[in-house]
Amino acid sequence: MGLTAGSTGFAVSEAAFEIHKKNERDRVIAIAGNPNVGKSTLFNNLTGLHQHTGNWPGKTVSSAQGCCSVGEQGYVLVDIPGTYSLMAHSAEEEVARNFICFGGAEAAVVVCDATCLQRSMNLALQVMEICPKTLVCVNLMDEARRRKIKIDLKRLEENLGVPVVGTQARKKRSLGELMGRLEELCASPPPKSPRRLRYTKPIEEAISALEPSVRGHFGGEINPRWLALRLLENDSSLTEEMGGYLSADLTEATERGKNILAEAGITADCLKDRIVSCIMLNAEEVCDGAVESSPESCRCDRFADRIFTSRSLGYPIMLLLLMVVFWITIVGSNYPSGWLSTALFALGDRLRDLLELINAPPWLTGLLTDGVYRVLAWVVSVMLPPMAIFFPLFTLLEDSGYLPRVAYNLDKPFHKCSACGKQALTMCMGYIILQSLHTLKKCYEFI
Repeated sequence: MGLTAGSTGFAVSEAAFEIHKKNERDRVIAIAGNPNVGKSTLFNNLTGLHQHTGNWPGKTVSSAQGCCSVGEQGYVLVDIPGTYSLMAHSAEEEVARNFICFGGAEAAVVVCDATCLQRSMNLALQVMEICPKTLVCVNLMDEARRRKIKIDLKRLEENLGVPVVGTQARKKRSLGELMGRLEELCASPPPKSPRRLRYTKPIEEAISALEPSVRGHFGGEINPRWLALRLLENDSSLTEEMGGYLSADLTEATERGKNILAEAGITADCLKDRIVSCIMLNAEEVCDGAVESSPESCRCDRFADRIFTSRSLGYPIMLLLLMVVFWITIVGSNYPSGWLSTALFALGDRLRDLLELINAPPWLTGLLTDGVYRVLAWVVSVMLPPMAIFFPLFTLLEDSGYLPRVAYNLDKPFHKCSACGKQALTMCMGYIILQSLHTLKKCYEFI
């Protein structure tokens, strides 16, 4: 029995990922990648749009799609949320995984960061498991050269077994080869020998025990090997997307696979850690011989990781930096807030003088100046300065590479609250908004 719209998540996907084709012959391409690798820049330059895909729960990809063409062939590019994995630990990872699985994409372009290629390979290898027609786009090649990182794209392509293209997404002329290789990939059969993720012997045996049953039930719609591993993981979110379709014999095969893991001492809790470790080892093997970096850059990154993510110094440094950001935002916003309120209220007095000059009724003057304008002036003068200071500061933390380390530090404690470390930004932003609202409340009490 194959995957159908009634028994799987296809029906859900059609609603969540509505594709707008200009022509029935248009091909749907998923644009995947880690956050901040230039994925949306590449998407915008190819489509001529100015889309922004956010990495927060509830943001779907339905609004981040555009069209481009090569010759007479049209393409619908879908910019899915940036994610580091498809193992669905957060909402954006579920959105990315579900679109690649059920969104009807004919091919996927995985945008990788040339300055930290090994980390990007984790996602690329996972996408290759689901989507046979995958093109790896190594972006930020200019930044890699600046850091004296040499990447052998030909060797990387041989290691992966799928097309690999180097780009500078900000320069449109560097994207011609990308679209040419993408057209070749879509027009030809899937690559014959793409690299397959390899796991430890017990996990491979468990997959082999379950894979025939998965293949018999779901056919070739989804990679049976990948799906078998997700069933062994008890990926409940994927099961829900598939409509909860699990027959008795498939459940029995899953139990056999889990028994194999149990005999090897692999519990459900440590299975995901083993899988992640294997993916990282595979990523290292892919990059071996294809990436050559200067020892200085490697030492700097590793030194920063040891300092900012260590158990002894990671949390104190993080708390200190966040306190500095909050102090600059809250205390520093008092000055522009005062200047802004003075200017706006002076303008309000001129508005009152104008209304009195034209003999406007007192009730209208009071409504417009003391009501609408005065309230608006207070809100703008109190809320705008903190936001104008806070977001540039967090942008600096993100561009410096420290914000992902904050997310890493907070991931484990946040998981206990059914959240993830990437929600550190929204938590801090919520604190600033609450402080601004508290200040606004004091202003109204003063009035």
